[in-house]
Amino acid sequence: MARPKQVLVLEPQHELKFRGPFTDVVTATLKLTNPTDTDVCFKVKTTAPRRYCVRPNSGIIDAGTSINVSVMLQPFDYDPNEKSKHKFMVLSMLVPYGMTDMESVWQDAKPEELMDSKLRCAFEMPLENDKATEHATPPKSSSASLDNGEVKKIMEEYKRLQADTQRLREENKQIRENDGLRKRKLTATVADSSPSSVMASLATREEGLSTRTLALCVLFFVIGVIIGKLAL
Repeated sequence: MARPKQVLVLEPQHELKFRGPFTDVVTATLKLTNPTDTDVCFKVKTTAPRRYCVRPNSGIIDAGTSINVSVMLQPFDYDPNEKSKHKFMVLSMLVPYGMTDMESVWQDAKPEELMDSKLRCAFEMPLENDKATEHATPPKSSSASLDNGEVKKIMEEYKRLQADTQRLREENKQIRENDGLRKRKLTATVADSSPSSVMASLATREEGLSTRTLALCVLFFVIGVIIGKLAL
C-alpha cells in the first residue's frame, strides 16, 4: 500500500547543501512547516548517522507552526572527485489520540500512517575568488562596529580636551585678576608712603617714645623718695 502524501513543507525540498572547507563542523538548516490544523510528529533519519548530528532529530510540530532542524556535518577529508551518496529522510505522521511516548508511536506506527520525504546531500567548496574576498574584506557589521567604537573614543577625548581647555582659561583669568589686585594694592601703598607722611610717622613715634621715657623717670623719682622716707 502506498504511503500518504507528506503534509509537512520542507525547506529546502530536495537537497541539503554543505559549504566547505570541511576542517570544522558545517551546519545546514532544514525548516519543517506544518500547514495543517493537526499536530504532526516528525523524525529525521540519515544513511550516514556517524557523519551527522541532527538537533532536534524528532519531535512534534504544532498545527500552523514551523521548526528549524540543524544538520551538522562532522569534519572530514574532502575529496572533490567523490560525489556524496548521503541521504536524509523526514518521516512524519499525525499525532495519535492519547499519545504518551514518542518512541512507542514510531514502533507501533502502521505503514499507511507514515509519510516521508527524501533529501540528497551536496558538498561545495568556496571558489578561490570567494576565499580572497573573505580574507580581504571584513564583514560590514564588524567594520561598522569598529568605526563606531573609534568615533566614540575620539569624541570622548575631544570633550575631555574641551573641558581641560576651559578649566585652564578660568585658572588663567583668576591668576590675572589676582595679579591686578596685588598691583593695585602695591601702588596704593607706595602712593601713601610719601616723604612727608614718612617723616610725620617718625615724628609721632619719637614723640611717643619721649613721653614714655619722661613718665618712667618721674615714676623712678617717686619710688626713690618713698624708699628714702621709709629708711628714715
